[in-house]
Amino acid sequence: QVQLVESGGGLVQAGGSLRLSCAASGRTFSSHAMGWFRQAPGKEREFVAAISWNAGRTYYADSVKGRFTISRDNRKNTVYLQMNSLKPEDTAVYYCAAGFGGGAYSGEGEYRYWGQGTQVTVSS
Repeated sequence: QVQLVESGGGLVQAGGSLRLSCAASGRTFSSHAMGWFRQAPGKEREFVAAISWNAGRTYYADSVKGRFTISRDNRKNTVYLQMNSLKPEDTAVYYCAAGFGGGAYSGEGEYRYWGQGTQVTVSS
């Protein structure tokens, strides 16, 4: 069992930066792929970024490539999402998720555990 708690969301102006954190409980964190997803009002949840169990592989949605960076610290059971050059269209609730396996996956069905989400609002 893995429990996930996101933090670091907030209100930021366009062009600004935020760093999201996702703290995990449980002894198996280091064996799970980790991902970030987001859901904007009135839209379906979408993939943002993923990282493999040992951080050897990362994967990004085209919409955030070059602006967002996913990383993890297995000693701290934490995954991060550094978001730079934020745009109003990045406004959403951001969720972290732990995968069934250890690879870097973009599909929601590949993730077993989900956090409650943290709100990110980017003003223009």
